[in-house]
Formats: sequence, C-alpha cells, structure tokens
Amino acid sequence: MSAPLGCDAVAVPPMLGQRVLPRLPRVGCVYADEAHWWWIVPSDSDYAMEWPAPAQYAAGAVLPDLLDVPGLLYRPDGEVPYTPPIPLYLAVCRLTGTTPSWSRPVSA
Repeated sequence: MSAPLGCDAVAVPPMLGQRVLPRLPRVGCVYADEAHWWWIVPSDSDYAMEWPAPAQYAAGAVLPDLLDVPGLLYRPDGEVPYTPPIPLYLAVCRLTGTTPSWSRPVSA
C-alpha cells in the first residue's frame, strides 16, 4: 500500500468511531487502541478545517506517547490507506453537534 499524499491521522474515542464508520462512503486504514480510533487521512487534511473536540489531529500521523501500540482495525481493499477527510470531518461534526468551520457566520 502506498501513501502518495503523505499521512496524517485523526483520532476519535471508540464510541464515536463506531458511530462514524457507517456514515462514510469509503474508509481507509483505521487503527485502534483502548482510547482512540485513528483514521489515516492525506497530509494537510486539517487545512481550513477545525476538527471538533473530542477529535485530535496528528500531523505526520505521529501519535502521542501511547502505552499500547494501536492495532489495525480496518484495511481498505484499495491501493491507498486514506479515508476521505471531508466526509470524515462532516460525520465527526454532525455527531458532535458542531457546525463545520466553513458554515459558521463571519463576524466583522
């Protein structure tokens, strides 16, 4: 499997991950440990998007110090490891009750 666009990761708690998964049209690699599900996305998938809490964005897919190494939960059939970031972002926003950053009113 190749990663031509580089890799970042988006972490969500497992209960949220279970609710996000069926809402996505396509899923890339997803890793899991006890505390998070880690979704592999192309590099710079945080550009112009403020990922809502409790999601955590990890540039370079560098994970914080973890006691357990995440295991592979889901592997796509395709050639690349990515989950499309915009559908993932929208699903996380919807499930957390957060308005996507590009839909928020502009203040003067």
